[in-house]
Amino acid sequence: MMKKDTFIIGFMLFALFFGAGNLIYPPTLGIDSGTSYWAAIAGFVITGVGLPILAVTAISFVKNDARELADKVHPLFGLIFTSVVYLAIGPFFGIPRAASVAFEMGIEPFTANISTSLVLFIFTTVFFILVYIVSLNPSKMVDRIGQYLTPILLIAIIALAVGGFVLLDSPMSEPIDKYASAPFFTGFVEGYLTMDAIAALAFGIIVVNAFKDRGITIKRDLVKSTLKAGAITGSGLIIVYGSIGWIGAKMATVGDFSNGGDILSSAAEVMFGSFGALLLGVIVALACFTTSVGLVVACGQFFSKITSVSYKWVILLTTIVSYLIANQGLNTIISYSVPVLVFIYPIAIVLIILTFIQGLFHGARAVYQGAILLTAVTSLYDGLVAYGLDLSSVTPLMEKLPFFELGLGWIVPALIGAIIGFAIDKIAQD
Repeated sequence: MMKKDTFIIGFMLFALFFGAGNLIYPPTLGIDSGTSYWAAIAGFVITGVGLPILAVTAISFVKNDARELADKVHPLFGLIFTSVVYLAIGPFFGIPRAASVAFEMGIEPFTANISTSLVLFIFTTVFFILVYIVSLNPSKMVDRIGQYLTPILLIAIIALAVGGFVLLDSPMSEPIDKYASAPFFTGFVEGYLTMDAIAALAFGIIVVNAFKDRGITIKRDLVKSTLKAGAITGSGLIIVYGSIGWIGAKMATVGDFSNGGDILSSAAEVMFGSFGALLLGVIVALACFTTSVGLVVACGQFFSKITSVSYKWVILLTTIVSYLIANQGLNTIISYSVPVLVFIYPIAIVLIILTFIQGLFHGARAVYQGAILLTAVTSLYDGLVAYGLDLSSVTPLMEKLPFFELGLGWIVPALIGAIIGFAIDKIAQD
C-alpha cells in the first residue's frame, strides 16, 4: 500500500482523536504542574497517546469491533460494556462536550453582547446538521478529514504552538496538589479525561475498515499498517500535547482561569491579539467537528450492527441526543461525565493490555474474568466517590490498596484477579 494512504489514515485518526478533551486538559495540567510540567506531561502522554494507539492496534487483532475484545470476558459483558463505551464517547458525553467546547472557545468570545443560550442554540443547530451530513457516507470520511481538514488543523496548531514557545516568557509557578508529590502519576490519571483510550475502541474499526478498503486484508499486514498509522497519529499528538501544555505552564502568572479553554483563549490573545482568538476558533471548530463526525460514524456502525435499526436512523438519533445534551452547557456535561470515565477507563485499560499479552495465558477466559471483575470493583468505588457519594465506611479498606493515593488502586486487584483466573484455568485443565 502506498505510504500516502498510510499518512492519510494516520492524519484522519489524529483528527478523530484531537477533540475537546485534548484542548482543555493539557493547558490545565500545565498551569497546575508548573515546574514539574515535563514529568506530568509524560504521564499524560501515556494514557492520552500510548493507550489509544494500543487500543486501535488491538482492534486490528479481531475481525469485527471492540465487542469482540470484551466478549472474551463474557458475551453479555461484551454487549453491555461496549454499549456503555459507545454511549459515553458518543451522544451522552463525548459528542456534546466537543460541540460545547467548540462554542465556548470558538464562538462565544465574539458574541459578548448576545444571549449565550440563544447563540449556543443556533451554533449547535448548524454544527450538528453538518456533522450529520458528513457522517452519512463513512467511506468518504477518511479522504475528507485526512486529506483536507487535518492539514488545516495542524497548520493552525503549529502556529499557536510556535507562538507559545517564542512569545510567552513568564516564569512557571510551583506545582499544586498532587503535582507537587507525584506529577507523573497525576498526569497519568489526568489522561483519562481525554476519553481517547475508550474512543480508540470505537475508532479502531474505522481505521481497520479504511485499510481493508485499500486492499489490506491479511491480519498480519493489518496490524502492521495500523501500527504505522498509529505512529503518525501518536507523533502528532505528543507534539501538540507538549506544546499546548507548555502554553498553560507559561500562563500561570498572567491571571486566574476557570478551565483549559479559558487558558488557551487568553494565551492566544496575549500572543496574537484579536487574530489569536480567530486562530484558536479555527483550531477548536475543526478539532471538535472532526471528532464529532468520527464518533457519530462509530456509534452508527456499532448500534446498527447489534440492532435492526439502519445506520442512517442510528446516526440521526445519535445526532439529535447529542444536540439536546450539548445545549446543557460544558460545565454540566463535564460534571456528570467524570464519574463514568473514572469507572470505565481502568476496565478498558485492563482489557487492552490483556489483548496484547493473551499469548502468555492462551486467551483463557478465566484470566479475563478475574482481572476485569476485581478492576471493576475498585473502579466502581472511584466512580461513585467522584459522583459525590459518601463511602466513608469502605474508604479505610480501599486506602490499603497500593497506588490508591495516586488514583491507581485498581492495578493490584487487576493483577490478583488475573492470577486467580490463571490458577482456576490450570486447575480446570488438570
